Amino acid sequence: MKNQYETVFIMTPVLSDDQMRETVKKFHDLLVEKGAEIVHEENWGLRKLAYPIQKKSSGFYQLFEFKAEGSLINELETAYRRDERIIRFLTVLLDKHAIAYNEKKRTNKNDIPTLND
Repeated sequence: MKNQYETVFIMTPVLSDDQMRETVKKFHDLLVEKGAEIVHEENWGLRKLAYPIQKKSSGFYQLFEFKAEGSLINELETAYRRDERIIRFLTVLLDKHAIAYNEKKRTNKNDIPTLND
């Protein structure tokens, strides 16, 4: 039985766009190789941190929502710790209410009219 998880990681702000994309691809590929099913992913871009981490005041945020076996989480978090480009990460197990909330949030985002409509 696969559980649904959400992981957010923050990359150091000194990365170039290519380095940032390469880092995101590395963790995306790691999840897929280990049998995870990516449900949703979002790049939140460069954001100011609430407090300095490693003397940095901003970082690139990335979110993955995925279904996987629980044993994959330890591997994923070990890979985060070993990568000097990652300054913070958090992975949470989603319950049925969080899953429903995320799905509703995604479908409503698509319903918001834009200036071009």
